[in-house]
Order: sequence, then C-alpha cells, then structure tokens
Amino acid sequence: MKKILLAWLASLFLVSTAHAAGGSLVPWETFPREKLTDKAALQNGARLFANYCLSCHSASFMRWNRLQDIGLTEAQIKDNLIFTGAKVGETMKIAMDPKSAKDWFGGVPPDLTLIARSRAGFGMGANSGADYLYTFLRGYYRDETKATGWNNVAFPGVGMPHVLWELQGPQQAVFVEQKDPHNPAHTVQAFKGFEPIAAGTRTQAQYNSDIADLVAFLVWMGEPNAAARFQLGVWVVLFLGVFTVIAWRLNAAFWKDVK
Repeated sequence: MKKILLAWLASLFLVSTAHAAGGSLVPWETFPREKLTDKAALQNGARLFANYCLSCHSASFMRWNRLQDIGLTEAQIKDNLIFTGAKVGETMKIAMDPKSAKDWFGGVPPDLTLIARSRAGFGMGANSGADYLYTFLRGYYRDETKATGWNNVAFPGVGMPHVLWELQGPQQAVFVEQKDPHNPAHTVQAFKGFEPIAAGTRTQAQYNSDIADLVAFLVWMGEPNAAARFQLGVWVVLFLGVFTVIAWRLNAAFWKDVK
C-alpha cells in the first residue's frame, strides 16, 4: 500500500507541476472516450507503451499477464511486448538505476501505473488526467534553448524529451506578442499554433489516433476492472429496481386486510 501511495504521489507531481512551471499555454483537449472500450486501440496503446515508455518509466503495479484482459495472448505478450527477458507473470519494471536517472534527467521518471488517475475527477470534464495526457503528448515543439531540445505547451519547461518525435515529426510553436489581459501595460507571448518542420512517419491524424490509443491504455492500466465494474453496477441498479417493485407489491399484499 505504501508503494502504491508513493507511485500515485509521483504521478500527481508530474501532472501538477505543469502549473507550477508556469501553467499550460493551451486549454486541455478532450480525449476521445470511445477508445476506452476499443480493444484494438488498447492493444495498440500497449504496443506504444512497451516500445516508447518502458525504457524510462516503469508500471510496477501492473503485471504483463493482465494484458490478456484486452485480448492479447500470453505468446503475443511475450514475443511482441517484453524485451527484457522478464516473465509474463512479472510486473512491468525497468532496469534503469534511479541514481543514473536522476543524473540524466534531473529526477527519477515517475511510475506510470496510476498516471491517468493522478488528477481527481479524470474522465469528468476538461480537468482530467486523460485530457491532460492527450494534450501533453501532442504538445511538444522544438526549443533549442532547452537541454533536451524540446518544450511543451501543456507543460512549459518539461524535462522529458519528445520520445515520439519520429512518429509525429518535429514541429515549431508559433507565438505572437499581445497585451497582457491582466495588465494592459505589459505584453505576453501568446501561443497560436504549430507549424511542421518535417514530416513524421505517421500523418497528423494517425499520430493523434496513436496518442489516443496510448492514453486509453494508460487509463485502462490505472483501473483494469473499470468496464466490468460499470457493467456490474448497471445490473445491480436493475436488480434493485425490480426488487423494489416486488417488495412494494408484497407490502401491499401483507397489509391489504389490515383496517
């Protein structure tokens, strides 16, 4: 329980520090919720996660064999997703030494098991973990003033490089100078959009779909039983509704002769 709490706090730190670093320059975009029930999307998200995220980030509270819940076989998991020699029944851990990670990145990359749940109320409006991740992973742009060469409009000053840049293709952010709405005597740099520098291996639409798949997997990983819990809840409500009608009629039958 202590380890789970620490992982949750680390994930919360990753999301909340976007505001501490100056706040998001863009409103968070809405993550396409239909991806959450699409097994093909979840499987693609698992592939992206294993190939691009697990080099630095662990998911130490998720076992590889749980991916069978999204339609993958044990052989598919072992042959296509596990690159470290780990067993299918083990958790998704990485070999990176925390001290080395701190030296390289300035901090230990957080565990991603609960990253999508790290903001209260995810999936219930704009201020959700899923919406933030969807905006964040699509918000990288080239910035030579940064040590990594990258910056992010959803997390200004982010320390994590753009690991998916080959898929998306590098882009630059366009800023324009305008009056500060809070202090008209000063000007601020307002974000207006992106301009592509070079094409990636995926089109923009394909990249957006891939990111939605990856975020869907992160959401699923935070609560794999969410769909089953929702379905069970529907049946419980229906049962209670039927039982209420039966109890009401029984009550009427028991008391009908009472004057």
